[in-house]
Amino acid sequence: MPTEFISSPLFERVERARRRKPKIKDTHITLAHGSGGRAMHELIEGLFLDYLKNPLLEKLEDQAVFEIPQHSSKLNGNGNQGATRLAFTTDSYVVDPIFFRGGDIGKLAVHGTVNDLAMSGARPVYLSAGFIIEEGFAVDDLKQVLASMRDAAHEAGVDIVTGDTKVVQKGSADKLFINTSGIGVIEHPVDISVSRAATGDKVIVSGSIGDHGTTILIARGELELETDIASDSAPLNSLVSDMLDEAAQGSRLDGIHVLRDPTRGGVATTLNEIALGSERYIEIYESRIPVREEVKGACEILGLDALYVANEGKLIAVVADDIAEALVARMRKNIYGRDACIIGEVKAEPQGIVSMVTGFGGTRIVDMLVGEQLPRIC
Repeated sequence: MPTEFISSPLFERVERARRRKPKIKDTHITLAHGSGGRAMHELIEGLFLDYLKNPLLEKLEDQAVFEIPQHSSKLNGNGNQGATRLAFTTDSYVVDPIFFRGGDIGKLAVHGTVNDLAMSGARPVYLSAGFIIEEGFAVDDLKQVLASMRDAAHEAGVDIVTGDTKVVQKGSADKLFINTSGIGVIEHPVDISVSRAATGDKVIVSGSIGDHGTTILIARGELELETDIASDSAPLNSLVSDMLDEAAQGSRLDGIHVLRDPTRGGVATTLNEIALGSERYIEIYESRIPVREEVKGACEILGLDALYVANEGKLIAVVADDIAEALVARMRKNIYGRDACIIGEVKAEPQGIVSMVTGFGGTRIVDMLVGEQLPRIC
């Protein structure tokens, strides 16, 4: 199925546009600035980065990776005397509704931060949790969220070791918002970054896409559908651990180039981030992308594209061609990677662009999400 790239004026215009530095032209913040798509990238790169710029933040990864040069550390489980490589991340959760099939805001908050750490190759260790609670919120609901966070942390093998609580007047927030931060230890000699996607690499997705976003839509009552679909919210650190172990067995840890969890903005936006960060061209194949029939149906009714619908328990891996099949086979042995498959490959040109070979044999550009498709999805 691989196709040879033939340049066209359209591709050249898109490529030139992609090379321009993002600028924020809006005078006020809109919901689109939190979508995970183009508007959010313009906000981060065109505003936040200008004021808070530093070498770690400039990488625009989902976590900062750095070393603590010390002789010993409680975080270094092996008791090594050298520097300890750490990953640090933070995320906030405002999902509406806070309870939905397959999870709730608490479970989502733990899994999201665990996954952001895991995507650097780190072993998540400690989490913090900050709560902003609206006056009048039911204590029984809070108990349910806390129990969910406890169980999620237990499954992921992390401890929630610090936190903060604020209560605001009724109407100043919507029920409950949670912020989680996390720290993890990178125990393998890996270098995982969106900038490392290389020509010839394969693109892997760990399972069916769009489950979480579709579940939230149904939970809001926006669709009168009765389906068995549930959020895919899950901790992916064991899946990443299996992938690292498989690569290490073949002395090919350096073959795992990129790991990302395609949350807001979906698979399409994440692939665009990788294409832009690595200055490569990514081609995916529609026929290989796993999408549940329920998700397809909901997207058709609402005019959505499953490629842009959020996921909370899937990862995208860009890996060297020679280890791709072995990694997929290993991923399928993990409960969170049973439907893993190769959906595309990385090419040299046109740089910074993602395209999809459709089921009809044509090719269309898959751009970054524009506007706000599903607000407050996580």
